[in-house]
Amino acid sequence: MSTPALAAPIPSSTAAPSALAGTLTTYRVPLSIVALCLLPWLLPSQALAVNVLIYGVLAVGYNLLFGYTGMLSFGHAAFFGAGAYITGIAIGRFGIPWFAAVPLGVLCGGVLAFIIGMLSTRTRGIYFSMVTLALAQPIYYAALQASSWTGGENGLRGFTVESINLVGWKINFLDPVNKYYILLAFAALALWAVSRILNSPFGAAIEAIRENERRARTCGFDIELTKLLAFTLSGLICALAGTMTALHLAFVPLDLLHYQTSGMIVMMTLLGGARSFFGPFVGALVFLLMEDVFSLWTSHWQIIVGSIFVLFVLFLPKGIWGTFLAKVIR
Repeated sequence: MSTPALAAPIPSSTAAPSALAGTLTTYRVPLSIVALCLLPWLLPSQALAVNVLIYGVLAVGYNLLFGYTGMLSFGHAAFFGAGAYITGIAIGRFGIPWFAAVPLGVLCGGVLAFIIGMLSTRTRGIYFSMVTLALAQPIYYAALQASSWTGGENGLRGFTVESINLVGWKINFLDPVNKYYILLAFAALALWAVSRILNSPFGAAIEAIRENERRARTCGFDIELTKLLAFTLSGLICALAGTMTALHLAFVPLDLLHYQTSGMIVMMTLLGGARSFFGPFVGALVFLLMEDVFSLWTSHWQIIVGSIFVLFVLFLPKGIWGTFLAKVIR
């Protein structure tokens, strides 16, 4: 005699992971913001939490191009540094309020991304990567030579945002906790923008290009324009991370524009998981924790971090967060 009732629990058990995955996708922005709200209280210091927030936004912007569009760039330090320098110069040299200097820095970073994107997106594969690297390096040397504006090797100094007024409420921006949650508002804006992009027809277009560019062209997509827009949007978000760095440090080091920073962005994105929404923050957290720990042991901490990175690429190609989603949730 058959007992069909015993088979009833099977569909519900298999449906649970997919339902959870759907929930994480639908509410990825608020869930990410909630997780980031808890970060200062889970890490050893608020300063580390601020750095994770800033570099997480930087990796989120890069992931839009690399993870979702499939374009490996080695020049995104240019947009990161441009956003920081323009914000610092606007505040320190021209006395522009921070709330106007921030969008100015983002806009200039976006314009730079558009210009470099027009020249680099005409190429593919490793040629694209090398062109982005080659086009970003003149920005570094321009900042190095324009020492009267940028401070040269010593970096840009002489600007500090001590307090922020919100509807008549004065907030001490020098307090690490206040600083973190104010910068979190910028991170939330970046996450919302990326989520909207991914949920739009444009988001479907960039993922189609990543999967099969030739087929996407056959389907009628304007490949060149779509790549250029993706590159520009990615640069805008990276420039936003640069403005956050300027506000945080009240100092813009020249190293922000160096190609090593571009390499660090790639590592953070891959460690957390390219193509995953929250993965860049996980990658930034892991990278910065490794840097803090191993730099106490040796001045050659990059060798250890690089070796660990190679192991991640070989055995966890989806990154930490991407592997978690693949193995546990789905």
